Amino acid sequence: METVQIVLDKGLLQATDRAARRMKRNRSALVREALREHLKRLEVRSNEERDREGYSRQPQTRDESPLWEAEAAWPAE
Repeated sequence: METVQIVLDKGLLQATDRAARRMKRNRSALVREALREHLKRLEVRSNEERDREGYSRQPQTRDESPLWEAEAAWPAE
């Protein structure tokens, strides 16, 4: 692991420390977990935006939905 230095305002630091105590973790572990989760959300958001742009350029055709719905339902039928 690498050590980094960040600057937090007093309120955010206090909230971080309170959350770390509640979760029985140290501050670094809490910040690492929060950063991982945030980065995952950013990736999902980016993928969703890419998909929206793709569908706006090439909209779904009317006959595509039944094919995807049948695929999604398998093997539930």
